[in-house]
Amino acid sequence: MRSLPVRLDAVLVQALIAAALSFAHLHDLAAAAGQDGWKAWAYPVSVDLLLVAAWRRLRAGGSKAAGWCWFLVALTASLGANVATAGLLDLDDVPAWLRILVAGWPAVAFLGGTLLAHGPTAESETASAPVPAPASTPMRPAVEAAPEPAPSPAIPVPPALVTHARKVADDHRARTGTPIDTPTLRARLGVPLPLAEAIAAQLT
Repeated sequence: MRSLPVRLDAVLVQALIAAALSFAHLHDLAAAAGQDGWKAWAYPVSVDLLLVAAWRRLRAGGSKAAGWCWFLVALTASLGANVATAGLLDLDDVPAWLRILVAGWPAVAFLGGTLLAHGPTAESETASAPVPAPASTPMRPAVEAAPEPAPSPAIPVPPALVTHARKVADDHRARTGTPIDTPTLRARLGVPLPLAEAIAAQLT
């Protein structure tokens, strides 16, 4: 099997060298300011992580003010350490103001990292944008209800027919024990259904 060719990116190599040198300068400055042991190694890590978080915010789009602010803060800390350890500062006699800055840096890095990690991004701003209300549709005029049909005029029933129907109804009740219904009354009288209904209405 052929071995895959290893391609070295000159820019990446340069970035790694610069990061290593800056890391060492931050470590030396923290150690000179009284932060010995593992604490001296934690300082350059916090500066680099803040740089990465700020760079990610700038790449994410949206509001870039916070990204640029904390990127410049971390870059100033990194450049300051590089310049301070280049012979311009006596590392054996670090001034008090620099010791204060180094001692206060963890709180600054924690604040910046928290704001960058939990601040609004372009996606959250888009998601929280108000959704425009749908265009209102014109109201349709109410459909007028159809007028109710006028009640049909009452069918005149001769009194003699009502009297005869009453006798038929009484006979039916005597034989069955129940009142006579309209179909039975119609059959017994031999009249049309509307007339039978009119007669039944007068029997109740």
